[in-house]
Amino acid sequence: MKALVIGATGATGKDLVKKLLADQDFDQVDVFVRKPLGVENPKLTAHIVNFDQPEEWKNLVKGDVAFSCLGTTLKAAGSKEKQWKVDFDYQYEFAKIAKDNNVGDYVLVSSYGANSQSKIFYSRMKGKLEEQVKGLHFNKITIFQPGMLERKSSDRSGEVLGGKIIKFVNKFGLFESMKPLPTDVLAQAMINSSKIKSNGYSKIKLGSIPSFAEKTQFIK
Repeated sequence: MKALVIGATGATGKDLVKKLLADQDFDQVDVFVRKPLGVENPKLTAHIVNFDQPEEWKNLVKGDVAFSCLGTTLKAAGSKEKQWKVDFDYQYEFAKIAKDNNVGDYVLVSSYGANSQSKIFYSRMKGKLEEQVKGLHFNKITIFQPGMLERKSSDRSGEVLGGKIIKFVNKFGLFESMKPLPTDVLAQAMINSSKIKSNGYSKIKLGSIPSFAEKTQFIK
């Protein structure tokens, strides 16, 4: 299979690309990035693109399955408008191009609590993205809704502190369903979901994601 990836320079994306390159079921991995990935592999092709100019690279979005884990934070983006551009506009444009180019399978990383009617900006943005991508009617689409992610060497201070608090209360049997999810587990779950022979729409919420990362839990 040929995999297409956006968001390959983020924590989840890095784990995803690493696992795809090691997976014998994938013989080609094309990533679309704004800066060099710093990884070399015979199976890997890195396309350095300007997401504001899709006409320059849309003909390259051809493969069997597309993985979308692109995203930023409000702090890194600098404003809600700029975060919307990355987390919604870029992702939706890529999905539309993938659909137009007959990519049959789309795997999207969303967020726990995504709801297009939410009063919370981030949740509303993710909910609207889910609805719009679902509306493209891929042969198969899988949307993951993880909660707090456990990133290697994370520089997100709020996330690190929140993760420590959740882990602490987990010791007492509290909020087990909210346990921080390692990005490599999410990445494996995404890959495994793409190997399930089915059509239609699936939404995988945070409590079910670990089971998708267990290879014995899916059917080829």
